[in-house]
Amino acid sequence: DEYSQLSAYERKRLKNITENAKFFAALKLHESAARLNQIATKRQPHVTKRAKPKKAEDETVRRRSMRLQRVEPSGIPMPEMPAQPGAEEYPQVPAGPFPMVPEDHVENSKLTEGLLTTWMRISEVLLVTITNVLVMLSRYQDSLNSMVLSEENIKKVVKYRVCSMAIHPSESIIFVAAGDKSGQIGLWNVNCNSEGGVHIFVPHSYPVSCMHFSPCNPAHLLSLSNESLRCGDVTRAVFDEICRSEENLSSFDFLEDNASTAVVGQWDGDVAVVDRRTPGTSSELSADIGFKRTRTVHVHPVKKQYFVAAGSVDVCVYDVRYLKSEGNKPVSSLKGHTKSVASAYFSPVTGNRVVTVCADDKLRHNSNTGRWLTRFRAIWDPKQEDCFVVGSMARPRQIEVFQDTGKLLHSFYNLDCLSSVCSINVVHPSQNILVGGNSSGRLHVF
Repeated sequence: DEYSQLSAYERKRLKNITENAKFFAALKLHESAARLNQIATKRQPHVTKRAKPKKAEDETVRRRSMRLQRVEPSGIPMPEMPAQPGAEEYPQVPAGPFPMVPEDHVENSKLTEGLLTTWMRISEVLLVTITNVLVMLSRYQDSLNSMVLSEENIKKVVKYRVCSMAIHPSESIIFVAAGDKSGQIGLWNVNCNSEGGVHIFVPHSYPVSCMHFSPCNPAHLLSLSNESLRCGDVTRAVFDEICRSEENLSSFDFLEDNASTAVVGQWDGDVAVVDRRTPGTSSELSADIGFKRTRTVHVHPVKKQYFVAAGSVDVCVYDVRYLKSEGNKPVSSLKGHTKSVASAYFSPVTGNRVVTVCADDKLRHNSNTGRWLTRFRAIWDPKQEDCFVVGSMARPRQIEVFQDTGKLLHSFYNLDCLSSVCSINVVHPSQNILVGGNSSGRLHVF
């Protein structure tokens, strides 16, 4: 009776999800995770130091000030300073499946098991049917005004700068994933106030630039770094490797609702098509789209054959059905950018709008983050077709919500709790929840 309003297809789908949940529960997969943990603790991670790029021999010698040469104006050398520690070493993750065990192997495995069990439980019976209901602007602004930040909803989730985030669609628990510049992924159960609320995993060797929970199965968390696209499957406690490439990967998005195929952007400008159903970890197709650099790719919410790519000064829409190795022409080119573009995303309901962030400050707000902050990405609120969220350099530190007309609707800030720039943000698909991530690995939940 509770689901009498659902269609026959939706009722059948819910029945299948429920039966699968019972099946997975019967397998006692958390025990398998514990065994994987024991295996992983026996081997030491291989740590290597990243090679520094060679300096060109013909490079012009730069003029150095007397201060940098540590020489007083009189010509007398200054006393030597203590040597600084060398470059930080990150673990190099091997290719292939990787056990889902935390970075600190000696930490309480029961706490990790509890977090993974929570993730599995909220994913098992979740019927993923996101309904986009366009509400009146006044009601939408009221919902923004009702969202606040408190100290208990601030947590350091990863060790280094946040480069990407994803939020689980559960309506009962706030469950967030954050990826940082070293390859770490932090999972945070915001509703858990104990020490077991946050656990860190290291499935990548380089910055985690893009993450999504699977739209059809949120027990899967897909994450992308320079070297690979992985799927964290909590039901098997493994980070599977979907795609590995010698080209540096930058972003990805699903081409279908079942998440079986994806379009992947590469830092050298190409895009690739990946099919998770085929064996191996190579892509199905690599296509030169004429970009010098591709930072983000995003698939149209309704017409899945189209995706928008953002690069140096380029923002273009392509039809994936006609991609080939070379000679690809865009369906549409969005002109007007004069500097590098950080991101481009279709609006969530119709896809009739595209919001971009460019270093030319065309949002009429300061988006020049510098080298120490992750570049801003304006993201649409999934619940509102014409409103997007973006970080800000303004003081007091804040996260801003704009209408597509350019009107500033709301600023999220808290003078006591928010004192840093939140470059990366994510909005819950059905609840009034906003998460902002900063350059120290700290997340703020409004």
